[in-house]
Amino acid sequence: MKKEGELSDSGNERLSLNLAIVGGGATSRFFLELVQKDAFPSLTINIVGLCDIDPEAEGVRLAGELGIFTTKDYGDLFKIKDLDGVIELTHNREVLLDLIRMRPRGLLVLDHNIVPIFQSIYHIDQQLKSKKQEVILEKMVSEFLMEHAYERILLLNPDFTIVDANRGYLKSVKMQREDVIGAHCYKITHGFSSPCSEWEPEMGCPLLETVKTGQPSHVIHEHTIERDQRTYCDLEAYPVKNEQGEVVRVIEIGRDVTSELASRWEVRVKELKTDMQKLVQEDRLISLGKLSASCAHEINNPIQGLLTFSHLMQSILENGDPSQEDLNQFKAHLSLMYRELERCGNIVSGLLSFARESSPETRAVEINDIIRAVISLTRHKMELQNINLTARLSTEPLHMRGDVNQLQQCFLNLIFNAIEAMPEGGRLLITSKLDRDKKSAQVIFQDSGYGISEKDLDRIFDPFFTTKSEGEGTGLGLSIVYGIVKDHDGSIGVKSNAGEGSTLTLSFPSG
Repeated sequence: MKKEGELSDSGNERLSLNLAIVGGGATSRFFLELVQKDAFPSLTINIVGLCDIDPEAEGVRLAGELGIFTTKDYGDLFKIKDLDGVIELTHNREVLLDLIRMRPRGLLVLDHNIVPIFQSIYHIDQQLKSKKQEVILEKMVSEFLMEHAYERILLLNPDFTIVDANRGYLKSVKMQREDVIGAHCYKITHGFSSPCSEWEPEMGCPLLETVKTGQPSHVIHEHTIERDQRTYCDLEAYPVKNEQGEVVRVIEIGRDVTSELASRWEVRVKELKTDMQKLVQEDRLISLGKLSASCAHEINNPIQGLLTFSHLMQSILENGDPSQEDLNQFKAHLSLMYRELERCGNIVSGLLSFARESSPETRAVEINDIIRAVISLTRHKMELQNINLTARLSTEPLHMRGDVNQLQQCFLNLIFNAIEAMPEGGRLLITSKLDRDKKSAQVIFQDSGYGISEKDLDRIFDPFFTTKSEGEGTGLGLSIVYGIVKDHDGSIGVKSNAGEGSTLTLSFPSG
């Protein structure tokens, strides 16, 4: 809303209000015709957009004739420059609530009840011509904006006293107008005996900010209804200035955004979980590449043995009927070949099982089984790098609820991290145990690698942080571990000194 250069009959500058309409039916056409009559002495209403899904609706047709922008998507209306408000004329409550949710901050959303009120104002204006009658008309417009807005509206003095309050605010505090006029807003709204900032410094005060800067301000306040129940109110404050530019009043508009924030939070949590799942899957592909090389080497040795035995048996058979001694040797060779083929099958089966992409699934799992599967995949890689692995797994089952693939990736990343920390070989001890006092299952990875310096210790779980040379790592391995552990309601602790190895302890709720 802004002032125009044109003067009203009373000599005051006219206010200009840019509105858009949602709904193109008969009510819409009537309101467009009413606006064209310039019915309001101190207010110029400009219809700058109209939305309806029916391009043949009578209101849409009239808007087209008047050169007004039309659309089928009311989201387009919020993009109109200098838009002050939107009027809902579909008589559909769901559309009204949707508009309230979608509207940008500071934008008015008025329902269809405004039309008969403006109509009444128009008829009164035709009868009232004196200055006194004009004052009455302007008061009616002011009262309408105060009483029919869904938001909680306060008119405040700079000293925090309430000048006026609309129905929305009175309903929220469950009080009558005469009980709040002249009282301090912090007392009525929060029950404080002095300004909010003195009780809760982190709680921003929109009134103080607006009085200080002379500009609109915005905060979100948390209100405690009961001990465990909180609501959140979106507050916007606008200055009312005198001719000297001093702030003499502040209009405060509040809107309950509890459900909206909860909805946004749920969407954000869902997005974060999806992002984590993508990261884990991408990390699995990187791990698969690391495992494939060592698994190929591990499979190559028994395959070479199988070829040797095959050639030997074939040469004996080509020399004639085999002797009993040859048959006994064949039997021994075949037994050994069977065991080697079975070992190759287990290696490939484990690799395929790890590579298989599946949807996240939380179920009852046994931690030791997951550790054994990961050790089976990485044992040969550790042997090639001269790393002595010791696994001291709990003799009793360690049950928890979790996602097998994510936990497998978590343990695999920690083993890879230990391998990379011992390029010249070393020792890796993996321990699992049940902490009965804390009702948790613990998995401990202890290596004899180059360790972590004190200055880096607080940053090792940060995304993209790495001490490796460029091109040797993404810096996501440990941050993915941290995310997986937290997603399973667990905790992770680190003990390390440069040159003395590292110990990482993972704790998960057992049961």
